[in-house]
Amino acid sequence: MDANTTKCGKCKRTLTSAASVALGYGPTCYRKIKATAKAKVITAAYKPHQIEKAQELLALGALVPLRGNRIFLVPSTEKDGTARVYRTHRNACTCPAGVKGVHPCKHRIAAHMVALAV
Repeated sequence: MDANTTKCGKCKRTLTSAASVALGYGPTCYRKIKATAKAKVITAAYKPHQIEKAQELLALGALVPLRGNRIFLVPSTEKDGTARVYRTHRNACTCPAGVKGVHPCKHRIAAHMVALAV
């Protein structure tokens, strides 16, 4: 097996197409994740602009599985240009918005979408 092999962030299968490698998910898993975003559970729990930002994270392949499909690393660039990496779960996140806990952050929503896309 090649050392540069990329695995799907959801099912852990080997990704072969350049588009899948860029997304971090295979076509079937990504389709399930996108469908989950439209599910009643997601649309009822979060506001449309939050869902849109979470979908953008997924489209960029920004959720990197750390432990199964429960905890993820999420790279982020702050307003001042500094790069940070946050740990997120569908119930918590280490980003400033997640720590405040007033509203769910886009990282948590994206993790929730991936968790529901079984």
